[in-house]
Amino acid sequence: MISSERQEHAISTRLVSPSSVSVDPSKVNDYNSFAEAYTAANETNLVNAYYERPAMLALAGDVAGRRTLDAGCGSGLLFAALRDRGAIVSGFDSSAGMLGLARQRLGEGADLQVADLGSPLPYPDDTFDDVVASLVLHYLEDWEPALAELRRVLRPGGRLIASVDHPFAVDLIHREAGREGEFNYFDTTKWTVEWSIGGQTTLVSRWNRPLHAMVEAFAGAGFRITVISEPEPDPAARELFPEAIAAEPRFLCFLFFVLQAD
Repeated sequence: MISSERQEHAISTRLVSPSSVSVDPSKVNDYNSFAEAYTAANETNLVNAYYERPAMLALAGDVAGRRTLDAGCGSGLLFAALRDRGAIVSGFDSSAGMLGLARQRLGEGADLQVADLGSPLPYPDDTFDDVVASLVLHYLEDWEPALAELRRVLRPGGRLIASVDHPFAVDLIHREAGREGEFNYFDTTKWTVEWSIGGQTTLVSRWNRPLHAMVEAFAGAGFRITVISEPEPDPAARELFPEAIAAEPRFLCFLFFVLQAD
């Protein structure tokens, strides 16, 4: 059974029509407004704590001594886990609210900066051995500027480890909601969900692109794919979230990549 704490911190989602976003675009993806509620959910929920984050750490492997950039670091959960494993970590995020929580978690000495992925980043060329981009690229319509900057700050032979919404899952979400007319798998499409989290409701929009478009974007930026992963959740999830696992025995929520900078 799911504990009352996990139920309280769960995120429920509902697909909404594109017209919902045009009412007040400033209210979309406003992580400052729900930073604490999102962080509490991210700490313990199935998809982040027992699926996405363990998969990212497994793909990263032995990071001891590696200079690592956490792109879109949020409140610092992945940053902390990498640092605990011996990585030398820097992080940035566009949300000052999320970074405030990250600094509380990581300490005043942590290298954290406010910056936008897709804009020039405040790091010299060839600074990092690894970049981790956890569930962040899919917030961008155009990947080219972001990938160019990540390639710039990576040393030759460095790694980009990234997770994004699985395009098959996004296609299925629209079909199950009877909204397939609003979505074409082969297009780069903006889609929006309403999150209910910690007593708050907010709109979150992301961009879905087909797998071939992702591959082309990575190659165009000078990356070579070494791993494409569709992992299982952490084994502990089966005991903690038995109903969810039974309903979705093979997870395809996210798609994971390990890429090498040529």
